[in-house]
Amino acid sequence: MSRERITRALLPGSFDPPTLGHYDLAKRAAKIFDEVWVVAFVNGSKRGRFTPEQRLEMLKAAFDGEPDIHVGLSEGLLADYAAEHSITALVKGARGAVDFDYELSLSLINRSLEPELDTVILPTRAELMHVSSTMVGEMIKYGKPISHLVPKGVEKLVTKFTQSS
Repeated sequence: MSRERITRALLPGSFDPPTLGHYDLAKRAAKIFDEVWVVAFVNGSKRGRFTPEQRLEMLKAAFDGEPDIHVGLSEGLLADYAAEHSITALVKGARGAVDFDYELSLSLINRSLEPELDTVILPTRAELMHVSSTMVGEMIKYGKPISHLVPKGVEKLVTKFTQSS
C-alpha cells in the first residue's frame, strides 16, 4: 500500500511589501508543489517599512482565494520553520547571476542546518526583473503609483498603513 506524499515548498522573504515578483514566484511554485508556504521572516536587526503584522496582512490579501498557497510569519530560522512544517523545498527567485550566487550560498547554509531541505531557484520573468520590495518602497516614499508592481489588494493596504503612520 502506497502512501500519498504531499510536497510542500517554502517561499521566504521580508515581503516589505509583497510584489508582483513574489506573487509570480508563488504561483509558479504552486504548479510544481502541492502546497506553497509564503512566509514573512522577521530580521531583528533590520527595521522594515511595515510591521510584521502588516506584512502578514498584505500576504493574506495577495493570496486570498489561492487554496494551495498558505501565508505565515516567523521570527525564527528558516530551516527550523521548514522542519516544523514538513517542508522539504525552498523556492527562491533570481534576477541574474549575483542573485543566483547569493541564493546558492544560502542554500548550502540551510542544507547544513536541515539536510533534507533543497532549494529550487526560479529565474525571474523578464517583465518583472526590475521589481523589488526596495524599489516599491521608494515609489511609496515619493507617492508614486504602485498598482502595476504589487498584487491585487496590496496597494489598498499600503495606502491604509502609510496614511496611519
